[in-house]
Amino acid sequence: MVNRTAVKCELLFGFECASYNWLLGAMAFGNGVCLQGSHRILKGVFWNRIEHRLRAGWRLLIEAILFLALLFAAKGILDAVGRTTVAGALAGGSFYLAMGLGMAWLMARFLDRRPVVDYGFHFSRTWWLDFGVGLSLGAGLLTGIFLSEYLAGWISVRAAPDTASPLVLLQVLFASLLVYTAIGINEEFTFRGYQLRNLAEGLAGRRLGPSLAVVLALCLTGMVFGLSHLGNRNASLVSTANIVLGGLAFGLPYVLTGELAMPLGLHIAWNFCQGTVYGFPVSGHPPSRPILLVEQGGPAVWTGGEFGPEAGLVAVIAILLGGILAVLWIAWRRGLTVQAQLARYEPRVSPGGRSSTCAISVLRE
Repeated sequence: MVNRTAVKCELLFGFECASYNWLLGAMAFGNGVCLQGSHRILKGVFWNRIEHRLRAGWRLLIEAILFLALLFAAKGILDAVGRTTVAGALAGGSFYLAMGLGMAWLMARFLDRRPVVDYGFHFSRTWWLDFGVGLSLGAGLLTGIFLSEYLAGWISVRAAPDTASPLVLLQVLFASLLVYTAIGINEEFTFRGYQLRNLAEGLAGRRLGPSLAVVLALCLTGMVFGLSHLGNRNASLVSTANIVLGGLAFGLPYVLTGELAMPLGLHIAWNFCQGTVYGFPVSGHPPSRPILLVEQGGPAVWTGGEFGPEAGLVAVIAILLGGILAVLWIAWRRGLTVQAQLARYEPRVSPGGRSSTCAISVLRE
């Protein structure tokens, strides 16, 4: 009997593993294996036989297609019912949130084959505390941007008509918070929870350790996050670069904690305060029902011009400051360690109590 240890090599699309399996088969069985070997190559490109699921590249591709379909569907609903009405915001936000959560469950159950909580939703006292810190940090950073521009004389401000009626104001705030909560949850699940984790699993292998794979996945998903906003109104290379930086700042707490608590809080509060509270454009989109009506002036290189603060140097300073404060909070609470488990797949335990491990499998012959 000979023990042979097969070390897991996920890869994005499995070309190396498939070719390696075919070569072993050819050595063992000669030329008659060509047809069978071709079948193995094709199957190996799509299927990870150790993890019993599609390879990371295909999982990422399918999730991206479904996320784009969800975006277009939500946009269609908003266009149909009206973007500036409370009813339209409630309908669009509710649909986007419900469908996004449903898609997350489907991806976890049938594509990723893992519990949804493993994306960063291990709710606990610590999780909610980090979420609250993220909310406070996002609100504080946008307040700093607003005050900086106001004190510099770059904006003029007046109250919106909605503030005259407390009831209307509450309706607008609730509908807007629902919309930005849906956006924050769906984008953080997509770009951080799903894409970053699956990309890290696909990159980790013999040549790249799990911690480095997580860091590389953070950089790549930050770039994808920025590029996804390139088609927004008034977008530019500068705004895209700034949003890439923002994606890194949102993703940094995730790779240091393994949880989406702080990224979610940061993202929701940042967008809500930017658009609804202070009346700035959000990633190029004009705010629908802001509390304050802002007339933008000042140098566009600082303010971001018509795209909003995210295209200006004020946002760069805020993002860098936010990233530093988030790291300091995490260091104080739990220390700084890249969560290497984000690059490791832990399969669900079968009803019989056995699990098909994907890290290392020992084969006997």
